[in-house]
Amino acid sequence: MGAFYCSICRKTDFSGKGHIYGKSHQSKLKVIIVKFMEKIKEAKRTIKNPQVEKYSPDHDEKFWCYCCALEVQKHVTDSNISVLYGGLLEHMSTPEHRTNTHKFWWDNKADPKLRDKFIITEEATERFKSEVSKALEQFEEKEDVFIKQQAAVIRSQEQHRLEVLQSVSEPDPELEQPAEVDQHSSKHTARSSHSHSYEMEPQPGPSHEDFTSHGQWNEPGLGLTFIGYQDTSSSGNVHTGAVPPWLLEEPDEASGSGQQEMGPSLQEFLKHKEQEKLKKLPPNRVGANFDHSSHTDANWLPSFGRVWNSGRRWQSRHQFREEEAKTRGKRKWEGDGKATKKQKDLSNGEL
Repeated sequence: MGAFYCSICRKTDFSGKGHIYGKSHQSKLKVIIVKFMEKIKEAKRTIKNPQVEKYSPDHDEKFWCYCCALEVQKHVTDSNISVLYGGLLEHMSTPEHRTNTHKFWWDNKADPKLRDKFIITEEATERFKSEVSKALEQFEEKEDVFIKQQAAVIRSQEQHRLEVLQSVSEPDPELEQPAEVDQHSSKHTARSSHSHSYEMEPQPGPSHEDFTSHGQWNEPGLGLTFIGYQDTSSSGNVHTGAVPPWLLEEPDEASGSGQQEMGPSLQEFLKHKEQEKLKKLPPNRVGANFDHSSHTDANWLPSFGRVWNSGRRWQSRHQFREEEAKTRGKRKWEGDGKATKKQKDLSNGEL
């Protein structure tokens, strides 16, 4: 027997077409038919009640038909509206699918009772088309209503915006007449100030006030709030080469230099940083309580065998020998003197 390729098991069998009667082939065939049937049941539910939705990238999904060994578009869409399962139902109603389904059942020896469930009749197809046309009309009506609602919302917002702009741009009629009075009075004050400029010179003394400017601000009409006078006669600006205000000394700093500074000084801050570093060290370490601020002499350490001397070891060795010879001679001389003194004492005692 020749080789036989099974598309269900996806392998080549050398036992011939008798492979389709085997247990493994029939079990895999049942699994495929059950999965295929579940997908077709979902599509058949939409025959009586088609579902029309807005286009989504998910609607480009495709469907694999085991009977035709072909990939089919699952939904019908025109990039604006999608009819769910329309492509699958349309494919299952074609005569090519009917022929391929009969051939698939015959070649794989499947249960013939399930064959008609994978075929859509012409009557069901016509019914589906009529229901789809009604669903499309309802969907378009809903879309029109939704568009009208959105347009009404946009128009109301635009109208509200125009009303706000109009209320802000139009002046208050009660303030129009006082504004004209202010305009005439300002012209009159300008003429008087030009003719009598000498009256505008500041008079000496702390009680001097600029009554002309005060009168201008107190006149009604504009509804402005008076925030105070700002004398800029003595101070310049950046264009005149004056010192910026943030570089000027404050009167408190210029008058009282001995005033106590706010916050810790630099030395206190550095000392605090050193204490924070020492907190991380063990408290019982050697030299933890040593006072680093005390001043001691450089020669406070004792000299034992020239251990603390600077220089090479042979230099300290020679120096030690020289001093040892001197001390030895001195000790010998002191010992001879004591011996002669004892002899004199003994001789005097014997006498």
